[in-house]
Amino acid sequence: MISRRLLLAGGAAIAAAPLVARACAPKLSLTGSLEQGSLVVGHAAPGARVTLDSANVRATPEGIFVFGLEWNRTAAAHLIIQYPDGATETRDIVPITRQYAVESITGLPPETVTPPADALERIHRESQLIFEARRKDSDLIWFTEPFDWPAPGIMTGVFGSERIDNGQTMAPHMGVDMANAEGTPIRAPANATVSISDDYYLDGGFTLLDHGHGVSTCYLHQSKRMVQGGDVVLRGQVIGLMGQTGRATGPHLHWAMNWFQVKLDPSLSTRTPLPPKI
Repeated sequence: MISRRLLLAGGAAIAAAPLVARACAPKLSLTGSLEQGSLVVGHAAPGARVTLDSANVRATPEGIFVFGLEWNRTAAAHLIIQYPDGATETRDIVPITRQYAVESITGLPPETVTPPADALERIHRESQLIFEARRKDSDLIWFTEPFDWPAPGIMTGVFGSERIDNGQTMAPHMGVDMANAEGTPIRAPANATVSISDDYYLDGGFTLLDHGHGVSTCYLHQSKRMVQGGDVVLRGQVIGLMGQTGRATGPHLHWAMNWFQVKLDPSLSTRTPLPPKI
């Protein structure tokens, strides 16, 4: 099995072609599995400027930056690092291909699988609020350390799986599900600010955390939300309780991660591959 946490200082598992001007050795390191759907944290020299696929990527004065690889991306991601001394380093990162599961779910409330016409406007409005929140590009750097699992439980849904809900083919499942008893505490997996905390039609009790540079995580189906927009939360702080609100068949947490609008697998960024046992 391919390790989910490779520390890549040179070019292993990367189709790399450095173009170095007045530089003797690479100054760039990348941390991440480099699988489809993975978050990648980069460390370059102080003052470096970063572009990914010709788009600028925020970098700290110390040279820290981050980006995500789409769940179904097969084309190489073209990374260019420009250093203050005039040197340039490039990497062409070919995502490691994953095989996704097929999951069939039955017993969902019919109105959440095929929402009635009078609910569609609300669903669209709530989707837009989430979309806008994920555009945030704050200067926080709380994404640099591996994340903790936000709750113990049995993993009942995996990222990227083809979902068949009540016999109807749906969009792929863009998160990880952990099932446990109603009221199980949900904890912040890393320091963050709260962008959104509200009750939504499909997502139920919903909270979105901003970890900086476009990295966000969200928490669905909560029975109780214990934070509100603008709060600063610390790793391990209880932000809500597990429930079965919205489109759910039983008490569980749907945990998702994004880099801006790129949907990522949070389990690839955790300290351990599986959630804590019940």
